[in-house]
Amino acid sequence: WQIIIHGESYKPIVAEAACKAATEVYNRIMVTHLLMDRTKANRVAGAVGFNVRTGDFYVFRAKAVIVCAGGASHIYKPRAVGEGMGRTWYAPWSSASAYALPILVGAKMTQMENRIV
Repeated sequence: WQIIIHGESYKPIVAEAACKAATEVYNRIMVTHLLMDRTKANRVAGAVGFNVRTGDFYVFRAKAVIVCAGGASHIYKPRAVGEGMGRTWYAPWSSASAYALPILVGAKMTQMENRIV
């Protein structure tokens, strides 16, 4: 039931599956805000963001939105010392946007998954 995946090979595996499943894939888009549905209360209808390389602005409309942007990591100094300093499994670019995006539109943050590998 367990497949060992090293961090450096995880991203290409997920990217390949996403490319096969999706009609279009947008890379390097930083989503900054979720858009709420005008007709249905408490329903997210899309998102807005920009390309981190070109600065192009994007507006996405959606029937469903899943926030899987990453939790807060590398905020505090790790307990490891010497060679192990800073060697955590979490990605260094993780900015806690998985917390911020739903909170900004009024979501209650309950029963969130917390996994330490």
